[in-house]
Amino acid sequence: MQIPHEEWLLRLYVSGRGWLTSRTETNLERLCRQYLKGRYRIDVIDLQEHPSLAREHEVVAVPMLVREAPVPIRKVVGDLSDTRRALLALT
Repeated sequence: MQIPHEEWLLRLYVSGRGWLTSRTETNLERLCRQYLKGRYRIDVIDLQEHPSLAREHEVVAVPMLVREAPVPIRKVVGDLSDTRRALLALT
């Protein structure tokens, strides 16, 4: 699988600080450490704290990860536990 060598900007949209958010953040950190090796930045956006961002950023479900850079923008919904599926959606 070809992974771009640029720095990645990832935005993780969640709703609250429950078990699903925690599991998704853990899975995302694992994926980034393994495949991006320091070439990433993760912004976690809690839609309970900033509900207007859901419409503005076209969030259709949570948790949702958006790869803002490198372009083109890619989106994946779910807890990222299926590594292969997550990588295919993001690359």
